[in-house]
Amino acid sequence: MFAPPAGTRVWIAAGVTDMRKGMDGLAALAQTALSENPFSGHIFAFRGRRGDLVKLLWFDGDGLCLFAKRLERGHFVWPQATSGSVALSAAQLSMLLEGIDWRRPVRTARPQLAA
Repeated sequence: MFAPPAGTRVWIAAGVTDMRKGMDGLAALAQTALSENPFSGHIFAFRGRRGDLVKLLWFDGDGLCLFAKRLERGHFVWPQATSGSVALSAAQLSMLLEGIDWRRPVRTARPQLAA
């Protein structure tokens, strides 16, 4: 996994995306459907219909990068909205890419006694 630079925003495209799209198609989708500049340095995440494939689009300053991940079991947790976008933190993106429900992460119990 790559670590995005500090201050990088992560945008999730709500709804289903045609996963046959490549860099140019996803960049056009980020620009038209999300009303964001795909060359801003932010990360744009897209998910297919089955939910086991996610693509990330990111402009690193030199060119567009396209990252894809497919889960062998389970699916990526996605917003219920059918259109629009949701902003995530870098930590939430990491959880999403691991297949963890980033909306309600389960925290471990805090210790009650030190000794």
